[in-house]
Amino acid sequence: MGSRRSLGRSFGWLWAAYAVSAFGTRLAFDAFPMIAILVLHAGPAQVSALTAAGLAVGAVVAVPLGPWVEFRRKRPVMVAMDLVRFAALLSIPAAYALGRLGFAQLVVVSVVVAAADIAFRAASGAYLKSLVPQEDLLVANGRFEGTTWTTTLLGPPLGTTAIGLLGPMATVVADAVSYLLSAAGIRAIGGGEPRPARRTAAPRRRAGGLLAGWRYLLAHPTLRPLLFNTVLVNALIMATMPLLAVLMLGRLGFAPWQYGLAFAVPCVGGLIGARLARRLVARFGQRTVMLASGTLRACWSLGLAFVGPGAAGMVLVMAVELGLITCSSVFNTVFATYRLERTATDQVARTLSAWSVTGKAATAALTGLWGLLAGLTGPRTAIALAGLLLLATPFLLPRRDNAPRHEGEPAPVPT
Repeated sequence: MGSRRSLGRSFGWLWAAYAVSAFGTRLAFDAFPMIAILVLHAGPAQVSALTAAGLAVGAVVAVPLGPWVEFRRKRPVMVAMDLVRFAALLSIPAAYALGRLGFAQLVVVSVVVAAADIAFRAASGAYLKSLVPQEDLLVANGRFEGTTWTTTLLGPPLGTTAIGLLGPMATVVADAVSYLLSAAGIRAIGGGEPRPARRTAAPRRRAGGLLAGWRYLLAHPTLRPLLFNTVLVNALIMATMPLLAVLMLGRLGFAPWQYGLAFAVPCVGGLIGARLARRLVARFGQRTVMLASGTLRACWSLGLAFVGPGAAGMVLVMAVELGLITCSSVFNTVFATYRLERTATDQVARTLSAWSVTGKAATAALTGLWGLLAGLTGPRTAIALAGLLLLATPFLLPRRDNAPRHEGEPAPVPT
């Protein structure tokens, strides 16, 4: 998306694999919270705990995976993580069919999927940087971003319809199969992939785990504030999603298909943002676009605290999400490219792992905290507080860009 020129057959297979797994994920939009609410009759605290526990424990499990990925060929790692997610997800409908599904299994599967997701993202980021010339990274990331929002536009309405017709496990099965197809697509890329060279300090560096990745990020003049900004923004947004699900599906009486539609239609903004990003960068510059879109994306979520029942409530959710998604799509496209450009090539895997672990841990912590807050004050008040805090996050964005691209990056601090 954003450009019609070809990035090659190998990128085409990688893009196709990403598209099919992204569609499966969005088809199963909020599947675990919906299963917890509709099948296990969980309340706000339990739904938030489910999301938080999966992310938190998954992040802990993933801590050693960054260094492990760094010294492995990336495609086999990606295939393995797809197969792990396939098997884990398939266990949910199997247990449901046998009448043995419980809350604990949902937590365990969410942990496995979260850990595998971190490893996959680290490997795919490093692989993309080696696969696509640097001048085409913005185009490639724009296509991934556009695909994300296309699948988000189509997946939730189809998924909630499937739940209504076939039951709550239909989309989980589809999500599992999508990972199997993704693994097949990545294998189809073909060609050789050289094994990453092991330097003499590798054993000692591996023993340091992800600490070197965090040190690298915290020592970087622009990646450091971007880390704080993106982690906090994403965590605050995601912390309110279980509460919004409980509010809309429970207290306000929205049907599952209405809930899915309210979040699907605004995803057209993601397509717009992904297509605009490259043009905006060409006209205004990378730093200006990242700062402006990063500021604007923080201004929308407060409106979700005022959602009401009926058509008016759906329109409000759609309007808020349209603004949020459009700004986020521009930001994500430019930010993903900037992060790869500013990260030294031999640090990409562990740096992306450190970033993902930090993000998932922060999201888990805030999701659990907001679940407790909602139990004390109600979902609407907790959503409003998150929206107010988001208004302060633009102050964490870097105002100057004096950092070199990766070729000139300083060496990481030894561990």
